[in-house]
Amino acid sequence: MVYSQNYDVLIIGSGGAGLSLALKLANYSIRVAVLSKFALTAGSTYYAQGGISAVFGAADSIESHIKDTLDAGAGLCNLEIVTLTVTHGKTSIDWLRKQGVIFTEEQTLSGEIRLHLNKEGGHSHRRIVHTADATGKAVSLSLIERALEHPNIELFEHHNVVELITTQNTKATEKRIIGAYVLDTQKQQVKTMAARVVVLATGGASKVYLYSTNPQSATGDGIALAWRAGCRISNMEFMQFHPTCLYHPHAGSFLISEAVRGEGGKLILPDGSPFMHKVDPRAELAPRDIVARAIDLEIKKRGIDCVYLDISHKPKQFILEHFPTIYRQCLKFDIDISKQPIPVVPAAHYTCGGVLTDSYARTDIENLYAIGEVACTGLHGANRMASNSLLECLVFADRASENILLKLPDIPRPPEIRAWDESQVSDSDEEVVVAHNWSELRHFMWDYVGIVRTDKRLHRAMSRVELLKKEIAEYYYHFRVTSDLLELRNLVIVAELIIRCAQQRKESRGLHYTLDYPDADTTKPPQNTILTPDS
Repeated sequence: MVYSQNYDVLIIGSGGAGLSLALKLANYSIRVAVLSKFALTAGSTYYAQGGISAVFGAADSIESHIKDTLDAGAGLCNLEIVTLTVTHGKTSIDWLRKQGVIFTEEQTLSGEIRLHLNKEGGHSHRRIVHTADATGKAVSLSLIERALEHPNIELFEHHNVVELITTQNTKATEKRIIGAYVLDTQKQQVKTMAARVVVLATGGASKVYLYSTNPQSATGDGIALAWRAGCRISNMEFMQFHPTCLYHPHAGSFLISEAVRGEGGKLILPDGSPFMHKVDPRAELAPRDIVARAIDLEIKKRGIDCVYLDISHKPKQFILEHFPTIYRQCLKFDIDISKQPIPVVPAAHYTCGGVLTDSYARTDIENLYAIGEVACTGLHGANRMASNSLLECLVFADRASENILLKLPDIPRPPEIRAWDESQVSDSDEEVVVAHNWSELRHFMWDYVGIVRTDKRLHRAMSRVELLKKEIAEYYYHFRVTSDLLELRNLVIVAELIIRCAQQRKESRGLHYTLDYPDADTTKPPQNTILTPDS
């Protein structure tokens, strides 16, 4: 068998970035396959509440959006990339509206109908385009609907990538991407999928932590796949913790949108006293790293389980109009947010680092691209500003499509690919090992490599990673692969990359805060942390 399927472009990930790219390419008679590890709606885009940042307000400006992004990024944003992304905000929103996304609007005093704009942490103006408090769901469902209609797009649910395939093991002289081995998790069968171009759009890696706002899919798959294939990885120490995740034993990982604070929500202690004004002049609207650290400090200092976010001073009708999803979800746990404050804690939320790419989303491997949260473009620097992430997905899907359309006619068909070999493995009778290792990894990452770090904690975490890597590798090579095993194998690599980056940064900057070096290093220009395979 040479390969089971052959495409022009294979996109790994079905969120906002992956589906946007698929739709932009498919209109040019390009055969596109889109893989989703679970259901099409299981990715992070679907669960994004806040919105998409773009300059629409008369008092706002591109320059202001750029400045806010640079300020939040703590000196590590790439100005060229920030400018590129921000200047495409309005165009990206217009494109989404053409795909059928309906955004929340408002009527002005003069009777004009315009987009309603929210304000979130780090933004100096109202510039968050949204669909109530379920923007990601609206975007995801519209893009899925368009993709299902398109004859040049094939969607594969429940397909988890085992490994990327390059020409390194063929007779080709240049290393380039030629496809992927993919586990069909419903049939428990590994397929060989060939493609002239492969795009990683797999999202982030926040499931490496015990508490996360993200769905099960955020296991760093694309980062680990790219690393094993030979790509450089950058700035993995900058893991963003969302300040406000609903604290309730049965709530799972439900995020309380940044927009609640943007509309006047106050963070308070159990006795009702506010505290953010003592930390930052922007109070609740300070960037996420500042707010998350402040909450973490209060919880640890006072020995309390959580703090509270109070929006109950707003009229109930206002709350129902602006936050219907949050209102309904909290009500399931007997919390009426129009009358009571919401118990909240920080939780791992967004991966600011990732696979190093250029302005066209190209990685170090020829014909391999990375878009969305999996990539490190230089937009976010040391801390992502709220609602810049969906914008990044749209802008870099467009940039990647432009480059792929230019190059694709000259990219040859993949050479013969060896089929996946399972002849030397057996079914596991010890799957409990995977569950135990998964739990251990996420616990020590939370304890030692979380919001506040030290050299000693990082060293302890790395010692545990080294042991787990050996156990997981032995398990991987002896037993048939399962989706849980693939995720665990990827997560332990992500954990190692986070720790290695954190150990290299001898300062506190943005999302990386260490008690051993509590201040930013002002003796030299800020540097990105870049890891190279085999280094």
